[in-house]
Amino acid sequence: MHRRNFLHATGGVMIGSIAHASNRLSDDSGPRLRVGQIGTQHAHAAGQLQTVLALPQNYEMVGVVETDPERRRSLNDHPLYRQTQWIGEEQLFATPELSLVAVETAVRDLLPTAQRCVDAGCHVHLDKPAGESIEALERLHQTALKNKLLIQMGYMYRYNPAFQFLYKAVEKGWLGKIFEVHGVMSKKIDEATRQELAAYPGGSMFELGCHLIDPLLTILGKPTRVTPHNRRTFEDRDELLDNCLAVFDFADATATIRSSLVEPDGGRRRQFVVCGTKGTLAIRPLEPPQLQLTLEEPAGGFPAGDHHVELASSPGRYHGAWKALWDAIRNRRPLAWSPDHDVAVQRAVLLASGFEIPGFGK
Repeated sequence: MHRRNFLHATGGVMIGSIAHASNRLSDDSGPRLRVGQIGTQHAHAAGQLQTVLALPQNYEMVGVVETDPERRRSLNDHPLYRQTQWIGEEQLFATPELSLVAVETAVRDLLPTAQRCVDAGCHVHLDKPAGESIEALERLHQTALKNKLLIQMGYMYRYNPAFQFLYKAVEKGWLGKIFEVHGVMSKKIDEATRQELAAYPGGSMFELGCHLIDPLLTILGKPTRVTPHNRRTFEDRDELLDNCLAVFDFADATATIRSSLVEPDGGRRRQFVVCGTKGTLAIRPLEPPQLQLTLEEPAGGFPAGDHHVELASSPGRYHGAWKALWDAIRNRRPLAWSPDHDVAVQRAVLLASGFEIPGFGK
């Protein structure tokens, strides 16, 4: 693909391509991609590694980089990490025909690590959220585009069958004009995790809420304003913002995203509800997904009324993303979610988390 065409193709979010992203993948025939992983400290690190190892027809895992010797020792007997090998970063980048690196470090190290990967000529699977610097994220994407490389963000609901159904419903206009979105993404964490997350000013919104800001911008585009309302439940204990709410203004819609870290069994109440002038679509819970569709008039083969929609099963939380990334690299085409979208999402995440961004306020 010529660079000019690649830049044009990745210029923005294309809801049509997203709505059919899981249906247009090529078969598994073709060369395997050599992949490495840098970091084990991200909350999704083990899950991403497990997924890559479960796709031997697509990927060859060459090794995992972990610079913390104590962390490495603690994982030596882990059944998952025993299926691969520990290697150094220099050794990883020197691997012949290395195509791709999964970046699974602590959040503060995600962007500088990903930058080293694209500088070395590797495609990147980058876990979320994409750091605390918009400038560093933009520089990362500029380097990737210059080197004709792909960066896939690790938002875990992109290939969730319920969200794929939502994107199709929005693309086809089944819900009419969307005027309201309501999302909740919560759980309860232990004291050690509280201390770890307290290091980030955005708290629960930064850590968890970002997962729902991604689909929000997928269906509504960039917000005109983001207003955070973030609170600390235990002001005398730590600095963690563990009860967060952000209000998003769009030209013709409003949305709220809530995220807390103090809700018992919060995963059961995770939800994403989209209201339009012709119908409402509610995903509740998000995993395993349950989808309720209410239509004012027939659409998409559904009669008017309330429907519990049966969804296709998914082999795993991350499988769709890794299959799509293999397909995009193999066939030299852009991913369904563009760099422009990913930067816009991170800007919205930072604003919702209370960060100040030059030119956008707080």
